[in-house]
This record gives sequence, structure tokens and C-alpha cells, in this order.
Amino acid sequence: MTIHWYPGHMHKARKDMIALLPQVDLLIEILDARIPWSSENPAIAGLRGDKPCIKVLSKSDLADPEVTALWQARFEQQRNVRTFPTRSDQPAGIKALVGLCRAMLPERDASRNAIHAMVVGIPNVGKSTLINILAGRTIAKTGNEPAVTKSQQRIDLGSGIILFDTPGILWPKVENPASSYRLAVTGAIRDTAMEYDDVGHFAAEFLLRHYPGLLVERFKLDAVPGDEEAFLQAAALKRGAVSSGGRFNRHKISELLVKEFRSGKLGRISLETPTMIDQEQAAMDQAAAEKAAGKAERKQRFKEGSGSLDKKERKEVRVERREAGKPKAKR
Repeated sequence: MTIHWYPGHMHKARKDMIALLPQVDLLIEILDARIPWSSENPAIAGLRGDKPCIKVLSKSDLADPEVTALWQARFEQQRNVRTFPTRSDQPAGIKALVGLCRAMLPERDASRNAIHAMVVGIPNVGKSTLINILAGRTIAKTGNEPAVTKSQQRIDLGSGIILFDTPGILWPKVENPASSYRLAVTGAIRDTAMEYDDVGHFAAEFLLRHYPGLLVERFKLDAVPGDEEAFLQAAALKRGAVSSGGRFNRHKISELLVKEFRSGKLGRISLETPTMIDQEQAAMDQAAAEKAAGKAERKQRFKEGSGSLDKKERKEVRVERREAGKPKAKR
């Protein structure tokens, strides 16, 4: 699955964020506790340099607590990084984040030196909700749809902490195909930019492999289905997601499954673990190495004589050269 959703305001927000970074002392990066790695913008690590960073794991009450603990341990191995889980059902606990900001920069005197913290994260991850709770009033717009905040805001918390709220931004290309699905399942992209049938199939396959008992209990099934197709059909019959003629409605049951996951009705579920991500990254690295080797081989054969390449391969070499910005040879 490829995400085709990168609104213009996201590009502007990224440029504005880079321009503001020199004034920032601390980054507060909001991650979805159900997908901590997939919801982590890969550009943030490179942009923040050595600035302290608090990774807030939002919606941790919806995530598998054992998996969340594994992610906390992984993140806190990084230099100047602390984690801070928050719960949707206990918003008051978010206020303790102010104390952690102070602990990350102990040399700052609260009475004289304000800490400038930038709040960043992907769309629909809970940034605005967190800011409103910290401020004690409604400042940032909230909503269940991604891309609600579309411009930067400066918020003085009145406790020596000044927040810069930034719009939720994705990145132009999500390299890991599984991450695209995870972002779609959790609602980080607009539903109009995805196909429920595909996302529901991905969710069903993952849940059957890792949380089969929760599916059986929620959909009142007699046994664990053999595969995701069998599950979707059985779940559709249980919920009345059928079309004329008694055929199961794939779109309807897929949408229902995704929405029940998002609301937490299926139970506490995490869609990725550190080990899983390590394996996926290793597979991606291997695929990238094989692709690079293929490119090198084609270029070498092209140098030796275009006749050794077929028409498709010659076209690929030309495309690769254009993408690399290589100037055309003079005639």
C-alpha cells in the first residue's frame, strides 16, 4: 500500500519547523503507542540534532502494555531521550509532563529562563489534546480527523514553559509498506486516501496472528478462523454486514473492524514490536542492496554496449540517470 496523502500545508509546516528549531530547547514528539516506530517521523531525529527529546506515547491505554514497555526501553537507550506514556482515559496525568521538561533541562531557572519546547507528531496523534490539557484551556483545535491543526501556535503555559504547536506532518514517502497500513489502521491519514477493503484485510491478518483470542471474543466466534478471509466472512455474518443475496459485504465489515480497533473495543493491541521492526528493516535493507546491485550491473552492461540490455533495461538506465540529475551527453 502506498500513501498518496501529503497536503500542501504539510510541506509548509516542515519548512516552518526547520526555521524555528534554532529557538527551541526541547522537542516533545507525540507518538501513537500502538505504532511507536511507524508514527515516528524519520526526519525528526536528523533535524533535532542533540536537543533533548521527550517521546510521548499517546493512547497507551489502547496499546498492549507489555509491548509499550519494550518500546520505552528501546527509545530510552538513545541519547537525551525520555519517554512519557499518556492515557486517553486519564488526561490529568499529562500535566506531569511539565515536571519532566524541567528535569530534562535542570540548568534552567524557571523564574528567569523559559524553556521553549516544540510539540511535533503525525496527524491525529493527540497533540492538540495534550496542549489543551497542559494549558488548562482550549487553545488548539481537536478532532477525530487528521490535519486539524494547519499552522503554528505559540502557547505560554505560565510555568516557565513555552510551547510551539506545529501541524501534524507525515513525510512524502513511507518506505516500509507495512507502516503505511499501520498508519491507515490507526487513522493517521484521511479515510478518503485509503481503501477500507485493503486496510481491513491487513488488520484481520495481523490480529489473527497476534491477538486471535480478542477477535473470537469480540465477534462471538465459535473458533479461530483459518485465515483472514474466513474471519472477515464469519465476522460479517455475525454483524449483519451482508449484501443482497446473502453475500458478505467486504467493505462494510472492513470499515467496522478498523473503527472498532481505533476505539479500543477490540482490546489493548499494539501493531508492531521492536523485534518485528528489526526484522522488517533488515528485509528492507536487503531489498535495497539487491536493487542497488541490479542498478550497478545494468549500468556496467550499458557501458559495455547497449546491445547487451533489452529495451526495458535500457529505459530503466535512462530513468535512473535522470533521477540522479546526470546531465545529458552533448551531441
